[in-house]
Amino acid sequence: MIHTRERLSVNEMCIRGWSSTQLIQRCADHGIGWVALWRDRVRSAGVDTVRAALGATGVGISSLCRGGMFTAETLAQEQAAIDDNLRAIDEAAELGASVLVLVCGPVRRRDLRRGRRQVRTGIEAIIDRAGSCGVRLAVEPLHPMMVADRSVIVTLREALDVVDDLASEHVGIALDTYHVFWDPDLARLVDEAAGRIFCYQVSDWVVPISDGLSSRGLPGEGHIDLCGIGALVEAVGYSGPVEVEVLSDRLWSMPAEAAFDAVVGSYDSLGCC
Repeated sequence: MIHTRERLSVNEMCIRGWSSTQLIQRCADHGIGWVALWRDRVRSAGVDTVRAALGATGVGISSLCRGGMFTAETLAQEQAAIDDNLRAIDEAAELGASVLVLVCGPVRRRDLRRGRRQVRTGIEAIIDRAGSCGVRLAVEPLHPMMVADRSVIVTLREALDVVDDLASEHVGIALDTYHVFWDPDLARLVDEAAGRIFCYQVSDWVVPISDGLSSRGLPGEGHIDLCGIGALVEAVGYSGPVEVEVLSDRLWSMPAEAAFDAVVGSYDSLGCC
């Protein structure tokens, strides 16, 4: 896989203490081609301000996070989730983000089947808006340990089934190595996902895990064969940005500049994402 800073995308969840616009400028200063942004932080900085910073620097936005969270206990909550996703699509379009990452939502009332139906129904309800705005919806399967608090879609097989059921060119996959590396069918499933990988994210699995969300390692620090997975993704034609997304208490405790340097340094050192 071609490995250059122009292809690197720094996910702003790696770094605390900077605004979206500060991160964009720092990426531009270091020859980094992309950022991956989060809706709450964009809103804090101002959508118009962030859009202007992207235009002024030439840095692209590889994805906006997050949409999804479709699972709900009431019909009113289901509709509220759909409405929020419509707003997320509009925000992505305003920023020039071609991909909205969908974290699908946790199990409610111990009913996984109902939750998975809600995910399909929710995505189906927003496809037309996404298509008209030029935004692609990337379903992200999360690690199974996150089923209770983040997503009922916990394998790449499940995510591909959702994509297959919806049968839309506007719906595909967000592939995060942290969530899928363990899957014994990964090579076959990545092959099946050819043409439908809209977002590719990397981090590493380090032990011990103290928190399922915020114990990730920098690329190259842990037990994931990132070069091997990168080769699989390249083999099926993915040539887009490589997002480094490291949710880490350790990174978050660092000054923003040090965390940024650690993220970029890990990507540079790995050399094969």
